[in-house]
Amino acid sequence: MTTSPALADLTTLRLGGPARRYVAATDADALVAAVTEADRAGEPVLVVGGGSNLVVADEGFAGAVVHLTGGGVRVEEDGDRVAVTVAAGEPWDDVVARAVNEGWVGVEALSGIPGTTGATPIQNVGAYGQEVAQTVASVRVWDRMLRGERTFSGEECRFSYRHSRFKTDPRRHLVLDVTFSFGRGELSAPVGYAELARTLGVAVGESAPLAAVRDAVLGLRRGKGMVLDAADHDTWSAGSFFTNPFVEPDRVPDGAPSYPQPDGSVKTSAAWLIEHAGFGKGYGLDRPHARVSLSTKHTLALTNRGGATTSALLGLAREVRSGVLDRFGIELVNEPVLVGCAL
Repeated sequence: MTTSPALADLTTLRLGGPARRYVAATDADALVAAVTEADRAGEPVLVVGGGSNLVVADEGFAGAVVHLTGGGVRVEEDGDRVAVTVAAGEPWDDVVARAVNEGWVGVEALSGIPGTTGATPIQNVGAYGQEVAQTVASVRVWDRMLRGERTFSGEECRFSYRHSRFKTDPRRHLVLDVTFSFGRGELSAPVGYAELARTLGVAVGESAPLAAVRDAVLGLRRGKGMVLDAADHDTWSAGSFFTNPFVEPDRVPDGAPSYPQPDGSVKTSAAWLIEHAGFGKGYGLDRPHARVSLSTKHTLALTNRGGATTSALLGLAREVRSGVLDRFGIELVNEPVLVGCAL
């Protein structure tokens, strides 16, 4: 155990009070040992990796914060495919950068996403037409209920949009490592996102050089304040604060993006709903002594302008959610995990 930092120091929002107890875990064994010790003592546990998907209360966390910091990658060649096992604490974008350099196909559009690899299967991280579900072969976990290791195949992870079996039961499983199955090549997987395809100068469904896809995605994300930069308060966020809602076809507002789903529902755009409910980029900045606002680059991100509090950020989130509900009858759902607080 070491001195407990404020959780603001461990999260990309730079918000959150202190932990009652802090433990740094540099590998899977240390992670399991720390959590098991707390479980046996009946102490609440919060596992933190990159802190990019957390909104922590100003009061902090009344338990043990286990900070996962260690990484590592193991590669096994298998003909024209490669199995890559990545420790949970490995920074995710380092994995993507290596995949592009090595010619491992399937995660190039997931460039620039902050956080650690262990977090990616929990919420089935996705962006620009790719999801980790498309390449995850298996996930090795520590089951806190059974007190033993388990390995789930990609199918057993029950992936869906921003969801998995691990998110359904968040206190049960500790991700120890993730094994990905990649094809090999110089060209990307088919580009499935129109904005990215336009940037690359290809049609949706066509491929492009891996490095070009990574560069294009990083450029698009920077333009939206979604690549971490300590000097840019638009990046002091938890990324997209609300998920894109799924609604019945007749509830999609006129003019809103509409993506029919196999179950008959339609996915629409949370950003569109927010903007058309009257919350534009930078909303909140014109208020006296503003400390929170929507990003000036992207309406889905709620940002800390410096010196903010979690309560102020959640107040803005409630305002946006209520405005969208009043205008369109659609209730937005937060994507980040709320710790010790609620909307």
